[in-house]
Amino acid sequence: MRTPAWTEDELLLAGALVVRNGWKELRTNDRAVQELSELLRSLPLHGPEARSLPSFRSPDSVSRKTTDFMTNHPYYTGKATRCGRPTLLMLDAFMQREADMLQAAQTIENLIASGDLHLLAPQPGEVNEDGVAAVEGRLLARWALSRERDPKLRKLKIEQVLREGRPLRCEVCAFDFGRAYGALGDGYIEVHHVTPLHVSGTRTTRLEDLACLCANCHRMCHRSRPGESWRTPEALGDEMEKSAETGLH
Repeated sequence: MRTPAWTEDELLLAGALVVRNGWKELRTNDRAVQELSELLRSLPLHGPEARSLPSFRSPDSVSRKTTDFMTNHPYYTGKATRCGRPTLLMLDAFMQREADMLQAAQTIENLIASGDLHLLAPQPGEVNEDGVAAVEGRLLARWALSRERDPKLRKLKIEQVLREGRPLRCEVCAFDFGRAYGALGDGYIEVHHVTPLHVSGTRTTRLEDLACLCANCHRMCHRSRPGESWRTPEALGDEMEKSAETGLH
């Protein structure tokens, strides 16, 4: 069995290590490299066969990945090492929004340390139909989706909307399940985190953190494209406006 390709989650953690080190590579015997190697081997992403391979996320491979990040940075004056497109996309993500990406890495580290991530089953939608995950990785998507699907949290959000006298409809496209499907759709809506969890971190979810969405808009908020994050409802609304304007020309 060949060593699996690096996932977005693993690249996120390796990239964070390089950024924290001033965009400099770290050697195999560096304690931080050895600790990251142990962490990567513990992530609930690969099967036991992969994790049993001696080369799987070894300190040598982690050190090499830090070299990829350093030498492919635009400000590096030497020769760049060869690396895959996922590494380059992650490098670009760190350059574009360093603080968010560092927060995402810290959130994964905290969730692994607490043991919470190992208790979560893979969630439908943590990768799209092409197997692409958000640039922050599938583990944060898994955590987000599991929290959004908490029936108690969804029930509380619906009660809040109705208590405030607001219509129970999608906050992006205004779709109303009750109006479209009658009694069958009455009282139905899905919930989505307004602030992506890679930004908000591991704080307790508040009702104000949630938005009511139809199934289509919810899916589009979570749909991933290479090198991109999942979207806030506001960002999805902007995408829809741009699409509508394009269609008018």
